[in-house]
Amino acid sequence: MIKHVGVLGAGQMGGGIAHVFAQAGYEVVLFDIAPAQLEKSLKGIEKNLGRQAEKGAVDAAAIPGILGRIRSTQQMEDLSGCDIAIEAVTEREELKLDIFRKLDGIVKEGAILASNTSSIPITRIAAVTKRPEKVIGMHFMNPVPVMKLVEVIRGLSTSDETFRATAGLVEKLGKEMAVSADYPGFIVNRILIPMINEAAFALFEGVASAEDIDKGMKLGTNQPMGPLTLADFIGLDTCLAIMEVLYGGFKDPKYRPCPLLVKMVEAGRLGRKTGHGFYRYE
Repeated sequence: MIKHVGVLGAGQMGGGIAHVFAQAGYEVVLFDIAPAQLEKSLKGIEKNLGRQAEKGAVDAAAIPGILGRIRSTQQMEDLSGCDIAIEAVTEREELKLDIFRKLDGIVKEGAILASNTSSIPITRIAAVTKRPEKVIGMHFMNPVPVMKLVEVIRGLSTSDETFRATAGLVEKLGKEMAVSADYPGFIVNRILIPMINEAAFALFEGVASAEDIDKGMKLGTNQPMGPLTLADFIGLDTCLAIMEVLYGGFKDPKYRPCPLLVKMVEAGRLGRKTGHGFYRYE
């Protein structure tokens, strides 16, 4: 039975994953190498719980208990007793592979190692461990406390037992599961990120302004936000990284990253997190 959950990476995704597990009653160890990021993440979780309480989604009296179930650490060894460890670091393959090599030697035998990767093949990640049957993809959507979907991706060696345990976790979190085969981008990002890339091409080629591209997709296809606004929200570096995984994985020119997207990432215009992407932010 899974009781203790480790989360690696205290960014927006890792903090959100820690939030929903603690809210569901699990004991959580949140790891990050940066103390300032851990502090920021814990404050963000507390703030988001407050918002949920205002909307009646969580009992305000339960918030101290939820926060008390999250322990932060800068030592990966503190995840040794976890029943499942979920990696949620930057979408860089070499970094993820290095983390899984280390995790495999730290986390107790029989524990599940999961990745929140949005595009990198789970089979490739599992291959660097000595427990490939215990490795699985759990791709949460952003923002994690709000979005209902978790993509679950089975690697070539993922066991039925690991899959069933993961499916049970998704259900206990009150979320819905979509199961994907282990191909680059899985379901959501294989469809979503090329749409964002095509919107960048439309801007790059002068088809329309960023505002009109977003207005067209919002009002013409009933999307809650336009693709360029969404790209800024996700982070242009993340969008580019996923496009590069798709392009490298399928070798199909339709996945070629837009040159404008590449240049913007090179210039450090990454979207909301840097204050400048396809739009400017305060």
